[in-house]
Amino acid sequence: MSTCCHIPGLLKKLVCAASVSFVMNVANSQWVNKVSDPVEWINPLMGTDSKGSLSNGNTYPSIATPWGMNFWSPQTGNMGNGWMYQYSADKIRGFKQTHQPSPWMNDYGQFSIMPVTKHLALDENGRASWFTHKAEVVKPYYYSVYLADHDVTTEITPTERAAQFRFTFPSTDSSFIILDAFNKGSYVKIIPAEKKIVGYSTRNSGGVPTNFKNFFVAYFDKAFTTSSTWTDYKLTDKLETSADHAGAVIGFKTSKGEKVTMRISSSFISIEQAELNLTRELANDNFETTCKKAKDTWNKVLSRVSIEGGTIDQIRTFYSCFYRTLFFPNKLYEIDAQNKIVHYSPYNGQVLPGYMYAGTGFWDTFRALYPLLNLLYPSVNKEMQEGLINDYKEGGFLPEWSSPGYRSVMVGNNSASVVSDAYIKGMRGYDINTLYEALKHGANNEGPISAVGRDGVKYYNELGYVPYDVKINENAARTLEYAYDDFTIYQLGKALGKPQEELDLYAKRSQNYRNLFDPSTKLMRGKNKDGSFQTPFNPFKWGDAFTEGNSWHYSWSVFHDIKGLIGLMGGKKTFTSMLDSVFVMPPVFDDSYYGSVIHEIREMQIANMGQYAHGNQPIQHMIYLYNYAGEPWKTQYWVREAMNRLYKATPDGYCGDEDNGQTSAWYVFSSLGFYPVCPATDQYVLGAPLFQKATINLENGKQFVITAAANNADNRYVQSAQFAGKPYNKNWISHYDILKGGEFKVQMSATPNKSKGTEDAAAPYSFSDDHK
Repeated sequence: MSTCCHIPGLLKKLVCAASVSFVMNVANSQWVNKVSDPVEWINPLMGTDSKGSLSNGNTYPSIATPWGMNFWSPQTGNMGNGWMYQYSADKIRGFKQTHQPSPWMNDYGQFSIMPVTKHLALDENGRASWFTHKAEVVKPYYYSVYLADHDVTTEITPTERAAQFRFTFPSTDSSFIILDAFNKGSYVKIIPAEKKIVGYSTRNSGGVPTNFKNFFVAYFDKAFTTSSTWTDYKLTDKLETSADHAGAVIGFKTSKGEKVTMRISSSFISIEQAELNLTRELANDNFETTCKKAKDTWNKVLSRVSIEGGTIDQIRTFYSCFYRTLFFPNKLYEIDAQNKIVHYSPYNGQVLPGYMYAGTGFWDTFRALYPLLNLLYPSVNKEMQEGLINDYKEGGFLPEWSSPGYRSVMVGNNSASVVSDAYIKGMRGYDINTLYEALKHGANNEGPISAVGRDGVKYYNELGYVPYDVKINENAARTLEYAYDDFTIYQLGKALGKPQEELDLYAKRSQNYRNLFDPSTKLMRGKNKDGSFQTPFNPFKWGDAFTEGNSWHYSWSVFHDIKGLIGLMGGKKTFTSMLDSVFVMPPVFDDSYYGSVIHEIREMQIANMGQYAHGNQPIQHMIYLYNYAGEPWKTQYWVREAMNRLYKATPDGYCGDEDNGQTSAWYVFSSLGFYPVCPATDQYVLGAPLFQKATINLENGKQFVITAAANNADNRYVQSAQFAGKPYNKNWISHYDILKGGEFKVQMSATPNKSKGTEDAAAPYSFSDDHK
């Protein structure tokens, strides 16, 4: 599957056509024995056919490098619309530099570029052009589209903090490029003698200090025949302007097929730093060289996992999901003139030394995204952990949702899991004791906003739960997540040798989930301040005591003590029956808390998997819980069902919000055959591999190879397993065993083996195993 970014003219068209033919041939055979050039299997349009009322991913095509500070995306939505790119749209309004982690969070520091010809229209509707996906090439490292109304082809290729654009114009004396710095405060300056535009955007959606700016510098390889700034879509007679809404336009006379290149970079620190970023990352590279470097970067990062033996759809879906795990949190740090790591602080507005990352919600990503980083990219997550230290020092708390600073959304105190899992999985060489103090601070204090620290912490610490009737929303969800977070603090404290009295406190609090268990329904239920359960109780009611889910979704959120939950429910048989019920019940719901059907409800309803709501995070681990109750074959069945039914490398390919790599990380882990049910332990719970062979190329230089030679659509069950040449009968595998390397050999079958993994000794870790 050949790249087309660096092949000129007719030859490019012929090679691209040959690539399509090759893909069709592969598709007809429907089986791929070996993957080379993995970046070419990615569809960045996966999940882009979305809208506010129904999410098929809520993604946009990110033209970027892994964890880059800046992404680029075609913009089909209006300025300020979080749905910047929708697959069903037919007009492009610009090409936007973006840092947006989610349409619900929206963007910050954004600005856009748009080529136009003939009639100069500055406003986004007037300058918009019809386009078709048939004349669009979308790859992680390269984007191209034909803008029909302007007869211009736009190409983009990225670096971490810069990009190159190439515009192919028609024959006209009226070719223009419009830079839109967006409203809410912007500045532009045109320097014709240097073929250059500089400026800044302050556009944001919150989480920034008052001095926030995203500075940009753009150079062109063609002299301007006309140039002007504009404000509020009206041309000025000035080359420099600042306004609520500022922009710039430059023009040229072009011949048919003439290419104009723009080199552009940005910085959160200064225009001078943006210049430095451009010089350092683009150097003297032409467009093709930058494109090749970006492609090589992707292939190097993707090479941590190589897969063999799967259908073309499975291969595409795997790498398209893998791609989505490699963006957030993204880099906020830059490298100054002395080659020192520095960052603009979204907490205090100062430029300070050290790493910083932003753009993630731990409520989503603690579950699988961060464990995936710990397994495949520990050195990257080490930088992220150092960034968290700076978050704490500069803001006073760890963020729970950062975009780029504190954002007040979702619940929980799951920074505790993100910090603890990294250390327990072997990360070293940073100030873990300061992070441990940050965890304790967050666990015992309310923050400056409700989503930082612990809302309702006084009730939680005194009563053992956040009450239903004290006007703290989503109280049961908070209680369950705080209890798990306390477990992770206990785990980290134990690893650091902290005082026993301190360990005992968090160990005890980790059992607070028990306070919400209702024996009459065998489900979690809101509880009033006086100790009575909230009534009336509808386990199908979304929201209210829970977060974007109902009791059937949240009752499994005891990641650290499933054995304890099994005991509360009345034993393994009852527990597995309750698990079965999730898939058997109809997708009924009560939306009265929200007053309308939110998109997460609709996504559960239409999936035809009963009450299983994989499109949102709280229940995503639930399929793996059969392993704790001696029925691992049910995990194997439902994991394959979820992968088959709910994921595909198409514009409607997700079953809900992709959420900063979390839903994609579920697929990546599950296709390898294991999943981190309880981050902050060293265990992964087993499912069944999707491919005949997967090789994890570990950062320590060793390889962990999962083989399942008989794997196919029919053979979804694990008949037997061997690790290091010996029979393997546990329902979990240790992170540290994986790090040693070796072969995990799985014999697959069309029928379940109902005697494997049934004994108590096979079950994964539960807190109750150590604390009777």
